[in-house]
Amino acid sequence: MEAVLQTKGLLSLPSKPKTKAFYPLPLGGLRHRLNSGHSLNTLKPKPLNGLSLSSNGFQKFQCFTTKPQLFGQKNRFFPICKAEAAAAADGQPLFAEKEPPKFMGIELVTLKKIIPLGAMFFCILFNYTILRDTKDVLVVTAKGSSAEIIPFLKTWVNLPMAIGFMLLYTKLANVLSKEALFYTVILPFIAFFGAFGFVLYPLSNYFHPTAFADKLLNSLGPRFLGPIAILRIWSFCLFYVMAELWGSVVVSVLFWGFANQITTVDEAKRFYPLFGLGANVALIFSGRTVKYFSSLRSSLGPGVDGWAISLKAMMSIVVLMGGAICFFYWWVNRNVPLPTRSQKKKVKPNMTTMESLKFLVSSKYIRNLATLVVAYGISINLVEVTWKSKLKAQFPSPNEYSSFMGDFSTATGIATFVMMLLSQWIFDKYGWGAAAKITPTVLLLTGIGFFSLILFGAPLAPALAKFGMTPLLAAVYVGAMQNIFSKSAKYSLFDPCKEMAYIPLDEDTKVKGKAAIDVVCNPLGKSGGALIQQFMILTFGSLASSTPYLGGVLLVIVLAWLGAAKSLDAQFTTLRREEELEKEMERASLKIPVVSQNDNGSGSFSSGSSLNPAGGDSTSTSSEPSSPRSL
Repeated sequence: MEAVLQTKGLLSLPSKPKTKAFYPLPLGGLRHRLNSGHSLNTLKPKPLNGLSLSSNGFQKFQCFTTKPQLFGQKNRFFPICKAEAAAAADGQPLFAEKEPPKFMGIELVTLKKIIPLGAMFFCILFNYTILRDTKDVLVVTAKGSSAEIIPFLKTWVNLPMAIGFMLLYTKLANVLSKEALFYTVILPFIAFFGAFGFVLYPLSNYFHPTAFADKLLNSLGPRFLGPIAILRIWSFCLFYVMAELWGSVVVSVLFWGFANQITTVDEAKRFYPLFGLGANVALIFSGRTVKYFSSLRSSLGPGVDGWAISLKAMMSIVVLMGGAICFFYWWVNRNVPLPTRSQKKKVKPNMTTMESLKFLVSSKYIRNLATLVVAYGISINLVEVTWKSKLKAQFPSPNEYSSFMGDFSTATGIATFVMMLLSQWIFDKYGWGAAAKITPTVLLLTGIGFFSLILFGAPLAPALAKFGMTPLLAAVYVGAMQNIFSKSAKYSLFDPCKEMAYIPLDEDTKVKGKAAIDVVCNPLGKSGGALIQQFMILTFGSLASSTPYLGGVLLVIVLAWLGAAKSLDAQFTTLRREEELEKEMERASLKIPVVSQNDNGSGSFSSGSSLNPAGGDSTSTSSEPSSPRSL
């Protein structure tokens, strides 16, 4: 035995094994597992052919086989003991591989990705909430401006700058590495927000063309207040656009592009939902931060610009969070290896606008899905701008307005967190159709209350006074509830419903339909509400005068939304039933091969027909699984 084991040092056991455990041979030893007529000392190393295989593919007994001959090597046989395979066949591995280190059931390599990604996402969403609340305060409460500026700002400033940025980003992506592209995009954002808080806002009175804007307003009339206000407070409008781009560029393009680059599909399925919950935690904390700094004015002396001081503090936090984002990105690139990717690429159809419109018209299913996307975009814009105009009337001071928006962001985060926890139960108990109708129903009910308080507030004033509220304050609170519940329902129910609706479609319709909706419906939904408001303002003179008509437009759009959701639910259910029926038919027609063993222990496959190419009798093999034989 020792002579065989010491041959050329081919089999050597470590004197002090550390990471692998050696298990003793089963009772009886190696000699009793070989034929009794042969002595171990008389064994000659030679290949053993025709070994029987058990059902799990391992050799059933220990043996000696030859080492594979290398190129240019003479015919020399070296015996290698296959004890490990035999032990594995008996359920007792000879050598136990060391598992990767884990913490709370998660591999440390995975944690090195997920924890920095979660921290990056928290910082990005924390900044976005501060910037989103601040941009509304700046453009709505500025002198010579109002909420009527927002539709014009979104259409004529935000949209062109977003298109220009994406063209520039595409060109930079062709010449820069991914890491250089990330820093090239995010650093100008951080520099601008820092410069705005400490330079642009304090000096805004020196370079804003206030006198020229007043002259234009006197000559054109108050109905052009919105477009003229863009010129009057151009630096505030630039901040508004940069804050909007932070949400679309840094969140959607930079973060999710980086996350998809370094994570596997299994990791994404497990941890991406947690990022959504973490985003709402960031919403809660950032809302409290806005509330705190907006309340600083009460502790300052007279003549001090409290809004300027709170703005400097919030922009300082934005810059610090931006530095943390860059640090986490740098650390992950230096310490986390990239996963291997398949070289197979998916082909996405490049559809023009006209091709997308033709495809939308040709499919009722896609038309209904497109109606959902467009209706949400228009509805939320119609309500949000009208609500912000009432919000300014109730809280004209920038600090009061900002403080209220901090509470609003915190409430939105809490409501969305709760709705995300309830969404799975809603899908399981009530199905896709009920989940898809919740968002328009919430918008319809709260919209009726909001516009009723605006239009019929005077008769309700005595009743509201008993609760210590005016009709204006009640409209502000109801509008806030509408925005909170509609946004939380959108994140937790509307978005999952929209993506689930693509699943039962055939591959061609699925890909082309999504491309058509991305090309046509998303921009139409975002700018449709702004265009309607612009038309109303220019026609009736102000946003307040057009409020009754906006309420009517909202009612029509939400009813069309509910009708499309009902129609889509019936089609979605039908397609799901057809898909399940096809799967059942496929399972019924499949004949699954069963591994059985013949008398000498060798494995063979048994199914409805013989798999022997020589045409042997399929009944010669036993249909019952044979028990393991002791050797």
